[in-house]
Amino acid sequence: MGIILDVKNLTKRFGGLTAVNDFSFEIDRGEFVGLIGPNGAGKTTVFSLISGFEKPDSGY
Repeated sequence: MGIILDVKNLTKRFGGLTAVNDFSFEIDRGEFVGLIGPNGAGKTTVFSLISGFEKPDSGY
């Protein structure tokens, strides 16, 4: 159907803390996707990176 979101090797560090490390995924048109994990796992950071509120240290 076609990829509408492609994230590759996303990494974000805050000082000595790595919040997101080498995170990759694709979302195809028509898919529903959820991101789950414990508190402090980096879920909000991933959404901040995807939406452009934060800049990744590496990846896109």
